[in-house]
Amino acid sequence: MSIDETIRARIPAELSGMVRSATLRGNVATLVVDAGGLGRSAAAQLQRELEEAVGALDHVSEVRVALMADRKERQIIAVGSGKGGVGKSTLTANLAVALAGMGHKVGVVDADIYGPSQATLLADTPSKLRAEGEKLIPHDSDFGVKFVSMGQLVEAGKAIAWRGPMVGQALSQLMDADWGDTDVLLVDLPPGTGDVQLTMLQKFKPSAAVVVSTPQDLALIDAKRALDLFRQAQVPIAGIVENMAGYMCPSCGDISDPFGKGGAEAAAKELGLPFLGRVPLAMEIRQKSDAGTPPAAAADSDMGKPFIGIAAQLHRALEQVG
Repeated sequence: MSIDETIRARIPAELSGMVRSATLRGNVATLVVDAGGLGRSAAAQLQRELEEAVGALDHVSEVRVALMADRKERQIIAVGSGKGGVGKSTLTANLAVALAGMGHKVGVVDADIYGPSQATLLADTPSKLRAEGEKLIPHDSDFGVKFVSMGQLVEAGKAIAWRGPMVGQALSQLMDADWGDTDVLLVDLPPGTGDVQLTMLQKFKPSAAVVVSTPQDLALIDAKRALDLFRQAQVPIAGIVENMAGYMCPSCGDISDPFGKGGAEAAAKELGLPFLGRVPLAMEIRQKSDAGTPPAAAADSDMGKPFIGIAAQLHRALEQVG
């Protein structure tokens, strides 16, 4: 084994991807580690683990760990749901736009590999991803939000028939894109609790999670499964959002509740979790989303205000978990 390989053999597998170089001069081992995006406590824990692992080598008397943290700490926020069709992607896009309007440098990862939609929600014209070296370069939207999506890599309408390992690799490439000084990264997860969710939780360790549900009982049952997965992974729950909460007839203005009313808020109270707010079922939201012009971009519009309010709640939650 070379010296570099000898040192690397002592590094736990889950940490090896962060080590950029490992050298030995005399009895001193020096490791250069990418700690970008890690919080202070996580970076300190990473340093301790590497020092203990490499320091166990007989011929190493001192371990020096250089943490590369020259970029601003990045918070990863997972946006999930227990089932599809609850408006999770639309919420993610609008939260991103609203947070950008509050001064955050925001990125969106479309982790719904089989059903990507952020390339439509955040752009009124098709966009393609480019790469520099091994890094994807996120697309800059017109709303101050960067994003990456399989929808920018695969021909429109073409099925993505991949097994779990390939999906995990795709997620890693999207997450490891060149995000620059992005400080909040929203991850639009696919529905359910499958491979993508597990890869995200184990490899990228989100700072917090937002769970989206409609008010109806069936959606809430599935939302609770998503909440349980985040809890098992010790990811703080920033809160629950109730989507499609009330429909306003565009002709007469009457309000009806086709999916029920208040179910997500009641569930949040029952579970002792924050309720971030509700978004109505509205034609305008659907039309603007299909056109790639998120309602949150117009902060003073009736359909933009619910997203702005939820983003403000999320902003406060991020300050607490950060």
